[in-house]
Amino acid sequence: MIPVISFVGKSGSGKTTLIEKVIPELTRKGWRVATIKHSHRGFDIDREGKDSWRHRKAGARMTVMSSPEQIAVIENPERDHGIRELRDRYIHDVDIILTEGFKGNPYPKIEVFRATLKRDLLCSKKDNLIAVAGDKQLKINVPCLNINDAEEIAQLIIDLFLSTSYKER
Repeated sequence: MIPVISFVGKSGSGKTTLIEKVIPELTRKGWRVATIKHSHRGFDIDREGKDSWRHRKAGARMTVMSSPEQIAVIENPERDHGIRELRDRYIHDVDIILTEGFKGNPYPKIEVFRATLKRDLLCSKKDNLIAVAGDKQLKINVPCLNINDAEEIAQLIIDLFLSTSYKER
């Protein structure tokens, strides 16, 4: 089973930027990383007039675009899918999945916190919070890591989820 770690936090807290810094730290140490980004607003990677866009507009429920460098799957789902379904359906050949935007999921979470946003934390230990990556130390019962220290955050992920003992579970 591929471990999943969710980066959660309020809008504007820096989740994407932090994930962008953690990925190279993990890959530099030899780990293969996948990401899943959730958006409530929807998105469209097809541009109007392109062949794949035309296929979908003609009624194709799923379109796969393939080249020697990339493969993309564009699917019009019947409903919103959870992390487990997305992992099982689309992700393979990686060591870990980092997610962003799934606040209410059951997976281990690192909350990104900015004191300047003047908002409370979204999660607690009962929500499977394993750490806070922030710009100030908080008095909570999980590690508070420096949001600017991607190497430390990556090492926590390695220690907790990519060690031999975790892989054997």
